[in-house]
Amino acid sequence: MRVLSGVQPSGKVHLGNYFGALAQFIAFQDSADEALYFIADYHALTTVRDGAALRQGSLDVALDYLALGLDPAKAMLFRQSDIPEIPALAWLLSTVTPMGLLERGHSYKDKVARGISADAGLFTYPVLMAADILLYGADVVPVGRDQKQHLEFARDIATKFNVAFQPGYDPQDPTGAASGVPGILKLPDPHTLEATAVVPGLDGQKMSKSYGNTIELFTPDKALKKRFMSIQTDSTPVEAPKPAPPHTLLSFLELLCEADEFSEHQRSWAEGGMGYGHYKLRLVERFHELFGEARARRAELERDPDFVIDVLREGAAKARAIAAPIWEAVVEATGVAGPGPETLKG
Repeated sequence: MRVLSGVQPSGKVHLGNYFGALAQFIAFQDSADEALYFIADYHALTTVRDGAALRQGSLDVALDYLALGLDPAKAMLFRQSDIPEIPALAWLLSTVTPMGLLERGHSYKDKVARGISADAGLFTYPVLMAADILLYGADVVPVGRDQKQHLEFARDIATKFNVAFQPGYDPQDPTGAASGVPGILKLPDPHTLEATAVVPGLDGQKMSKSYGNTIELFTPDKALKKRFMSIQTDSTPVEAPKPAPPHTLLSFLELLCEADEFSEHQRSWAEGGMGYGHYKLRLVERFHELFGEARARRAELERDPDFVIDVLREGAAKARAIAAPIWEAVVEATGVAGPGPETLKG
């Protein structure tokens, strides 16, 4: 099984990112035959217009993944822009992608509604995403529910391409089991990520960068403690029972603590005798228990950027080797010359 996923280099990774997706992505390196993770720097250009910021953001994503447990010996980590076949394939796919399909894009409509410029890059985002998925013949693509439509689009676009360029291809038989004519591009299967835990923000809403209510995994110690201590609470006395659930502070305790410890917190919460400050300080301690090693590892990796760049270069070389036979079939079918095996940039 070949698993593929990507992440944009925008913003700092927070608890919601980790429990909502990153932990599951990294776990695939142990269960999949091949795991490919790319840093979507081309995609980020729809909103990031600062070259230095994009380069640093891409490096930050690599540091985050490596610190949190991605093993370059088990998984490929690389930058999208280190794969020259990606923009070439995206253009080829755009020649068979119906306008109507793109006009149905939920993400495009939502972003335009939020004031993001309706440029061609944003509109054709699903085509570039399809290229990311299809170039490597991914079997499974883990996605959140908000990205599921993009995977459906990738399957539709692959079908359009196969019908256009593979004589005898039957869209009802995409693997060619009956006809003997498999598609040039494999249709990937979705794997919808299920939330492993409810991750609240500091204000009780869903944790999100756009709400400014996040707890970042690699923020400095002093700032981290300040964030936990800012969780909204009321003036209930120490000795009194605390408000009935749901409560943001209690939700954080459930998220970070083991079941037995959380049961004790529930008991003291209902009976009284513990102040809010006690729970908040325990959250700070528990956070360091869970992420202390990763934080230390990231600080160490920051001091060796050449190692991180080498990981990305090697990951890109391995990814291109996987993509090579698929790209050769695309080149043969379409008649284009296509990019050759030029040296990857650093």
